[in-house]
Amino acid sequence: MQKKKVVTIGGGTGSYTVLMGLKKYNLDLTAIVSMADDGGSTGRLRDELGVLPPGDIRQCLVALSKETKILRELFNYRFESGQLKGHSLGNLFLSASEKKAGNFSEGLKMVEKILNIKGRVLPVTNDDVKLCVQLSNNKILKGQNEINHNFNLQEKGIKKIYLEPKAEPNPEALEKIKKADLIIIGPGNHYCSVIPNLIVKGISEAIFESQAEVVYICNLVNKKGYTENLKLQNYVNSINNFFEKPRINTVIYNEKKPSAELCEKYENQGEALIKMEKSKNKNYIIKKVDVLSEVQAIYSKADSISKMRSLIRHDSDKLASELNKIISK
Repeated sequence: MQKKKVVTIGGGTGSYTVLMGLKKYNLDLTAIVSMADDGGSTGRLRDELGVLPPGDIRQCLVALSKETKILRELFNYRFESGQLKGHSLGNLFLSASEKKAGNFSEGLKMVEKILNIKGRVLPVTNDDVKLCVQLSNNKILKGQNEINHNFNLQEKGIKKIYLEPKAEPNPEALEKIKKADLIIIGPGNHYCSVIPNLIVKGISEAIFESQAEVVYICNLVNKKGYTENLKLQNYVNSINNFFEKPRINTVIYNEKKPSAELCEKYENQGEALIKMEKSKNKNYIIKKVDVLSEVQAIYSKADSISKMRSLIRHDSDKLASELNKIISK
């Protein structure tokens, strides 16, 4: 029996979580990854070496690697002192591979072989691009890092989100989307990890025209001043706006509430769990399930953006189980 072809579309941590669970199933997996990251270690390497962003790609490679746990841990190891402080070994390795091969995609193929990954990891574009947001007051925010640190994004309102310069799609990514049986969008940073894929020329069109079931995995928590007060339906509508007509078939929404302690911690920061409107929607099915992780995440002290990373997270195995049910029906 031919393996079902599954494509994930997103960024680093969100795609990592989905792929870690899915690789345990007999599936043909492809991760299509945003190339808009310019924060932390990735941003420094882009500036200093002129390479494409390795961070989100690294996380997907590690998730799909069939090699030993120690090799995966080494790839994620982050230096805590010296000139390399904040850099992960995997980011450095990917940047060195790009330099050696002459371009990012060829260097990535080398790393895929070394890590013996199950499936493929593909940049959504091979172009060197910067994510830009034009606010309603016409102020321009340039770069994912600047956008991520602008905490009145929602108050000002977004007029336009775009890549500079306009990006050509990775032909391999388009081909994988067109042949997919299941396309998974999210979870991940809405404006900086998910949408940057959809604004690459031809990507949203390929998703729309594919015969695949399209699943959107909703985030768990809103971000203060960023996606504050957005409900499930707002996220789905935002994604569907990139298609000629609504294209999302199924939405996975977590129904289990985290511990009171964690909820209080988030609420004290002005952030809250994403809620769902009671109104019915005929365009897509909402699967309300428990996909919440019970394990609290631990981040390296050397991770310069660790304070921005989530403590309330999806569970890889729970997500994969629900996704496998969808593709097996």
